[in-house]
Amino acid sequence: MPEIIFEDVDVLVVNKPAGMSVHKDGRREEETLADWFVLHVPSAKEVGEPLVLTSGTVVNRPGIVHRLDKETSGVIILAKNQEAFLFLKEQFKERQTEKIYRAFLWGELKEPTGIITLPIGRSKTDFRRRSAERGAKEPLRDAVTAWTRLRVGGGFTYVEVKPKTGRMHQIRVHFKAVQYPIVSDPLYAPRRKKALGFERLALHALSLTLTLPSGELRTFEATLPEDFLRAEKVLGARRGFVGSEGTI
Repeated sequence: MPEIIFEDVDVLVVNKPAGMSVHKDGRREEETLADWFVLHVPSAKEVGEPLVLTSGTVVNRPGIVHRLDKETSGVIILAKNQEAFLFLKEQFKERQTEKIYRAFLWGELKEPTGIITLPIGRSKTDFRRRSAERGAKEPLRDAVTAWTRLRVGGGFTYVEVKPKTGRMHQIRVHFKAVQYPIVSDPLYAPRRKKALGFERLALHALSLTLTLPSGELRTFEATLPEDFLRAEKVLGARRGFVGSEGTI
């Protein structure tokens, strides 16, 4: 069940648990964040814009301004009325929001910080995937992902990530393209075993900064889930532990 972080007359901010889809996909019948939201705010049933799938199926997405992958946990904002939806949508479109994620990666990053600027297109081999590697299908769209190394050891790296653009699967695609895929990612690292205790994608949306319809600039943070806290301890206990400022 989502944890409510903040609520006013215009928006609801929640910490979405891993395993909950943001909205229906036209294929599976499961409770989604959008379903839960309508139960919490019945008046928001018609808020937002529907999604028309390639099959022609229309998927309603009440309150949904942006999205997180099903297995990604963390902060997400929902609009309670159409005016708030349009106000927030414009901020995301114009890249006026700041999103910060945490992730555990396979491999040990050598540099303390970095930026990935590879454009993203569709995969030629799997319709579910996107690609930032040679052979990606056009159109290619610009994508920028900045990262900071937090911890490294035992063949893994813990990073803080700031995507500057909002492409589908962007963080997952970019780290796969540079050969440091996210731990327990079944779509972009299917041949790698699960690790660090993660039974799901090791990606968490930590914080979101934006201007509310009220005009107030706010930062909302979603507490780290238990699997992240456990993995932090595991990685911190590894010999040769390195932080963003070097060896500790």
